[in-house]
Amino acid sequence: MTELELAVIPGGTVVLHDARRKARRTVELEPFELGVYPVTEEQVGELLGETAHHPRRPATDVSWLRAIRFCNAASEWEGLEPAYAYDGEVVTWHVDADGFRLPTEAEWEFACRAGSTGPHYGPLDEVAWTAADGVTHPQDVGGRHPNLNGLFDTLGNVWEWCWDLLDPARYGDYRVFRGGGYADDAWNVRASARRGGAPRMHHEDVGFRIARGGFDAEDAAQGWSAAVDLERADVDGPLPPGWTPLR
Repeated sequence: MTELELAVIPGGTVVLHDARRKARRTVELEPFELGVYPVTEEQVGELLGETAHHPRRPATDVSWLRAIRFCNAASEWEGLEPAYAYDGEVVTWHVDADGFRLPTEAEWEFACRAGSTGPHYGPLDEVAWTAADGVTHPQDVGGRHPNLNGLFDTLGNVWEWCWDLLDPARYGDYRVFRGGGYADDAWNVRASARRGGAPRMHHEDVGFRIARGGFDAEDAAQGWSAAVDLERADVDGPLPPGWTPLR
């Protein structure tokens, strides 16, 4: 299989902002690894038995569940312990596993920022493919400058799936994707911009990037916690104007 090139991301702190809920939280991260590039059509094709029409473009039209499947397949190929277990469409992350996985939202933003504090880690026309470029499809990975972590295309080109739930009280099982895409303007191509979709949804401008790193924990790691997910899904108290819960 074509090599899955990873960069070592040092530990540190990131502040996550949920604009709709007007909430901020600080996350302490342990070191982990993250893909230098988004996963390409060629890599998905090799592992999942599909034809890659554009080998160096980011793999898109990939659902969250398919990205999870790719991670496990890559782990098995490399002789690593798969990070995920399935019960129908319910996916469990074995936090201590050493196999490939999706990054948490905190890992993704911390790695994208690479020490920067503004919305972008460099001038957008130098680091990201956006609507300003007038392109009509994802571009080959690595065509713009990387950030200081050596990561290409974290901003622009394609959005990238993360492990975390978007907002379970409002959107149920929707998962987060980050980073903005080739058809988005600058407002959506920011380190803090977040959107999401259902696990089976697939979009022409959403792909993914793999992470790796196991932790001595259970059901919680790198800014994510199963217990907190349950709390977030519980609606209690007054609701913000114009906001209604899922149920």
